[in-house]
Formats: sequence, structure tokens, C-alpha cells
Amino acid sequence: MKKIIYILLFFLLSINAFAGENYKLSDITEGNENAKIKIYSYQSLTCPHCASFHAKVYPLLKKDYIDTGIAKIYFKHFPLDLAALNASKIAQCVNKEKRISFLDHLYKTQESWIRGEKIEDINQNLKKSVKQFGLNEDDFDKCLAFEDVENYILNSRIEAVQKFKIKSTPTLVINDEPFKGTLEYKNIRKMLEKLI
Repeated sequence: MKKIIYILLFFLLSINAFAGENYKLSDITEGNENAKIKIYSYQSLTCPHCASFHAKVYPLLKKDYIDTGIAKIYFKHFPLDLAALNASKIAQCVNKEKRISFLDHLYKTQESWIRGEKIEDINQNLKKSVKQFGLNEDDFDKCLAFEDVENYILNSRIEAVQKFKIKSTPTLVINDEPFKGTLEYKNIRKMLEKLI
């Protein structure tokens, strides 16, 4: 019995040590902290429309508004299923400097890592890709088990529903105003230009 208690204590302490050393719970962001325009992008990492937005629209936003200091983007978790929740957890556990690159990677490889009959299959697919982002297999398992990360992500989703009535992904909120209309770059640009 004592041995089981020691093992559990070791596991809990190692998770807490992992949490303190590797990350702080914070939004994944890019852009100037003092930017006039704040773009909140609510996404589910298993959503094909989110992958399309990330590949086609986000690079244009980045080039014209984020890299120029006009806007800052916040990637907000809005998982639509367990696979997306687990991927969001791992995105939070990757070193802060590599989180945007990891999101890029997840969207580019979405069709391959979401394949699997069970969640365990999808987790194994995710596990294969994390080493290049500085997360080893032990840290991967600890991250999935760490409740603070899960609560942070789920609270983000709950807040989005309560505050902005978000129901689907991707959804943009620009300066606290939900964007209405199709998420084509020309439509988003039109709204952004009004705010400059």
C-alpha cells in the first residue's frame, strides 16, 4: 500500500514540476502587445475549416496586419471533440516560442494525425510529432494528464459561448465584436481597415 502511495505522489509531483518548468497557461498569440486591433480566433484543431483558414487567410493577416504591428492575434481553444482537446493540451505544453509553429504543423498535417478508430490511436499520432517541438514522450503523457491545462482550455470554450455566443469554428472576434460574414480575407480586411 505504501508503495502505491509513493508512486502516486511521485507521479503528481512530476506533473507539477513539469507544469512549472515548461509552460505558463496563457493564450497562444502573435503580434505587437500594444496593437490597436485584437483578433481572437476561436478554433478547433480537428476542424477542416480551421485548417483552411490557417493555411489561406492567416498568412495574409500576418503579413498585412500582424507583422506590421497593427493587429495582435490570439488563438483561442474551442475544441469540438476529444482529439481536438488533447491536441490543444499539447499545444499549451509545447515551449512558448514554438507554439505558433506547432499550430502550423497540426493544421498542415491534420488529415494524417486525426486518423484512428480510437482516441488512443490519435494520441499516438500526435505523440510522433512532438519531439521536433521540444516535448518528449513522458512530457506528452504528463501534459494529457494535467488537469490545469484541461481546465484552462475548457474554460476558454465556456467563456466564448457565454460572452460571444460562439457555436462553430473558426470564429473571429475583432476588438470584442464577433465577425459576421464569411471568413474570406477581403471581408476581414474591410472590417480591419475601418478600425485603423
